[in-house]
Amino acid sequence: MSPKKRAIVSVFDKTGVVELCRALQERDWEIVSTGGTAAALKAAGVAVVDLSDVTGFPEMLEGRVKTLHPRIHAGILARPTAEHLATLARHDITPVDLVVVNLYPFADTIAKPGVTVAEAIEMIDIGGPTMLRAAAKNHERVAVVCDPADYPGVIEQVDAGGFTAAARWRYARKVFAHTAEYDATVRDWMARVPEQED
Repeated sequence: MSPKKRAIVSVFDKTGVVELCRALQERDWEIVSTGGTAAALKAAGVAVVDLSDVTGFPEMLEGRVKTLHPRIHAGILARPTAEHLATLARHDITPVDLVVVNLYPFADTIAKPGVTVAEAIEMIDIGGPTMLRAAAKNHERVAVVCDPADYPGVIEQVDAGGFTAAARWRYARKVFAHTAEYDATVRDWMARVPEQED
């Protein structure tokens, strides 16, 4: 019996995520998830492995640190070479086949009247873009999805035997466009805000 495929799912916008993960579970995928996403999936009856059980560390610093860990990023970034796969095996790290992430709503936050600098800063996502960029860089092996509109296509491809190279490329291209726009929004906001003083 071949090992289960592994998906890491960590989303702020939970549109369609229960349906996606339920469909993946029905196809014998393992779902690894974090915080609010894991809670939503469990509440809907989807079996979830808590990401902290994979890393061996709890979420910390009020959730600022949860996905930034070698057990996550090695699983995402490993190429399908004998050397990389042997390294994963030596450290008992499971390869990640699919990353489903969307980001904290920074643009929506700064659009709110009266939002403070501190509130805006807390909505700058760190772990999300890092996972997205890692998976997009390694699109040779990993599919990465940042847009809930792509969820139905994910299941179609799984049912068709797996993600094609063309699909993985399209998803990766969308991720880099998305993270570039996200960073540009942060850059432009910081340019408008007066410099902070001690």
